[in-house]
Amino acid sequence: MSSPLPKGARRAEPRLMKGNEAAIHGALLAGCRSFYGYPITPASELAETAARLFPPCGGTFLQAESEVAAINMLYGASSAGERTMTGSSSPGISLMMEGVSYAAGSELPIVVVDIMRGGPGLGNIGPEQGDYFQVVKGGGHGCYRNIVLAPASAQEMADLTVLAFELSDKYRNPAFVLADGFVGQTMEPVKLPLAPTAPPARPWAVRGDAATRHNLITSIFLSHDALEQHERGLQVKYETIRQSEVRYVEEAVADAEILLVGYGIVARVLRRALVLLRGAGIRAGLLRPLTLWPFPEAVMRRLAHRVAKILVVELSAGQMVEDVRLAAGERCPVAFYGRMGGNVPSAEEIAAEAVRVMEGRRWAAAFKPAREVSHAQAAS
Repeated sequence: MSSPLPKGARRAEPRLMKGNEAAIHGALLAGCRSFYGYPITPASELAETAARLFPPCGGTFLQAESEVAAINMLYGASSAGERTMTGSSSPGISLMMEGVSYAAGSELPIVVVDIMRGGPGLGNIGPEQGDYFQVVKGGGHGCYRNIVLAPASAQEMADLTVLAFELSDKYRNPAFVLADGFVGQTMEPVKLPLAPTAPPARPWAVRGDAATRHNLITSIFLSHDALEQHERGLQVKYETIRQSEVRYVEEAVADAEILLVGYGIVARVLRRALVLLRGAGIRAGLLRPLTLWPFPEAVMRRLAHRVAKILVVELSAGQMVEDVRLAAGERCPVAFYGRMGGNVPSAEEIAAEAVRVMEGRRWAAAFKPAREVSHAQAAS
């Protein structure tokens, strides 16, 4: 998979690690020096790796008594000027959402890694993408936005975590790394950047010294007008992010008649489905959003003008597909195919669905859907 980091950046020799471990390595290379969290499957390696690596690097690891406590520890650490992070999985992220709203309202940069599992409720520990709504649409109360990055490999778990810290600091805003359990648990070679990132100065922080005694970090504005002014300022910031920070990967779209859209592990299965479809004479293309917010609306509109059909595939009942339909409008039909409960569709299954969407049912039999897919097959 392609890297979102600048080409030519010097990297170390590849090391085999899980996506969850790669995120922690990326955080340390980004200058993060504190991790507060509570372990939960399939995100447990985040806390485990942070406990092993943060203290020797001069940082802090603290297993909090709950996810609610952990997210509020990030509030304090960020207020004091430190790059800080947490990691959890779907039910744990639900518990954190009040704190995320507070951080957004106080314009505090924090990074949260969400390794999505099956839901709702306790669900199971299989991979799903059912947290799209709660992370991309805010999750907590109030008119705020999270920056949301969607890795599809262990390499991108490291690289996009570095990027999450950069964007979070640049805009003083919470940033999420949103991955399904497959991406978090997949073990692959990772080439870590050789040059660590120096965190920027935070003159707005409250460090308990004379230089910062007049700084105030808060999300409470009792005056109606003062709160409205604050919220309007947030919206201006969000529009800047929307115009400046969209990232995506497109493949074989120049002559595509059907566009496949997916993120996370699904995007990797779609790449294989694209090959199958092209081999059968169907001109398929692929769009993979790297940023789920800001969503690549403009490129989606552009491609919707050029293709006959769009097929969105998710490990959910259909969440991102709503943003695709908003962007595509009436330009072309948008179909959806989803699996849930921890199931991941095979490339053959998606290719057959794409043929059905193109109303070429006579070709659908050429692909023999495999209802279950192994870990190795999905990650290839």
